[in-house]
Amino acid sequence: MTSLNPVKLRPGDTIGILGGGQLGRMLALAAARLGLRCNVYSPDPDSPAFDVVQRATCAEYADVAALELFASEVDVITYEFENVPSGTAMILAARRPVLPDPAVLQTTQDRLAEKDFVRRLGIATADYADVSSLETLQQAVARLGLPAVLKTRRFGYDGKGQSIIRDADSLEALWSELGTNSAILEKFIPFEREISVVAARGADGRVECFDVTENEHRDHILKTSRAPARISDELAAQARTIATTIADAFDYVGVLAVEMFVVPGPSGPSLMVNEIAPRVHNSGHWTLDGASVSQFEQHIRAIAGWPLAPVHRHGEVAMTNLIGNEIDDYGAWLAKPGVTVHLYGKGIAREGRKMGHITEVKTRSRSQKR
Repeated sequence: MTSLNPVKLRPGDTIGILGGGQLGRMLALAAARLGLRCNVYSPDPDSPAFDVVQRATCAEYADVAALELFASEVDVITYEFENVPSGTAMILAARRPVLPDPAVLQTTQDRLAEKDFVRRLGIATADYADVSSLETLQQAVARLGLPAVLKTRRFGYDGKGQSIIRDADSLEALWSELGTNSAILEKFIPFEREISVVAARGADGRVECFDVTENEHRDHILKTSRAPARISDELAAQARTIATTIADAFDYVGVLAVEMFVVPGPSGPSLMVNEIAPRVHNSGHWTLDGASVSQFEQHIRAIAGWPLAPVHRHGEVAMTNLIGNEIDDYGAWLAKPGVTVHLYGKGIAREGRKMGHITEVKTRSRSQKR
C-alpha cells in the first residue's frame, strides 16, 4: 500500500492512533507540534491519550461500525502497541493506509514467526523450538538443555507469559501454569548486557537510528535506559546495521525497536536479537529530552510522508521509569536540577504500572560532540 499509494499529509490533516496509553499520548503531542491533528481509538474511557487530543473514539476493537466511522475521520492510521487484533487492522487497512503495514504485525505478534524471520535474515538469535504440548516441551528441553525460557507465542510483554526453566522435574507444572498450547522454548543466554536500537524508516527507505541504548530491568519491567550503551563503536555499528536490515526487510514505515543481547565470547562480544517491537518503545523515551528529535516525532514524520530528521544526541542520557507508587515522589524529581519529568496522567498507581518517567542529560562540551 505504501509504494502504490504513498501517504503525504499536510498540516491540519488527522492521524488515527490505535491505543490510548502513554505511547499514544506522546505520539499525539509530537503530532500537535507539527500542526497535525489526532483521533485516538481506545476501548478504555480512562485512556491518558484522550486528555491531549480534541477527538477520541472510545469503542471496542471489534466494533465494526465504530472502526468505519473512525477511518472516515482520519487520513492515516498508526498504533501504539503491537497486539492490535488482526481483524481490526484488516478492517481499517481496507479504508485507510495503516502504518506500519499490518503485515508486520502478523510476524511480530508471534514469537516463533518473529524468530524465524530474524534467522532468515542471517541474524543471530537464541536457539529455540516450537512447543505445543508437554511432550514437545520435554523434547525441546532435551535438545536445547537447561536453563531455558518458556514463553507464550503471543500476547506477552513486561515478563508476562514466560517462565525460566531450571529443573526438568518442573516441566509438567510450568506447562500447566502457562495455559496455552502455543509456546516457544528459548535457550537461556548468559548475556553481558541488554541493549536496544530505536530506528526510524521513511517510505523512501531512508533509515535514521538513535544511539544504541543500554537497558536495565527490574521484575521484568524496564527500569532504566542509558544512552550511549557501554559497548564498543564497532559493536554499536553492528547493532544499528541489524536494526536497519530488519526495517528494510519489512519495508517498514515508522519507528521500531530491536532488543538485543550482548553475549560474551572467546573472540569478543557478539549480538543476538531478542525481540522486535513494531512501534515507539519505552527504551527510546530518552530521546524526548536527550536528542535533537524524539522517537515520537520521527514516527509521525515517517507515517506522514515527511522527511526524517538527522539524529544527534545531546550528551549522556539516563531515563528512569516511575513505576507504581514511585509516582508519589514526583515533587522531589520536579525540584531536582537537570531533571525533566514526564507524568502520563494515569489514575491508579498499580504495582508494575508505568506512571511516568524522568530524564537526566549530562551535556557534552563542543569538543566532545560528534
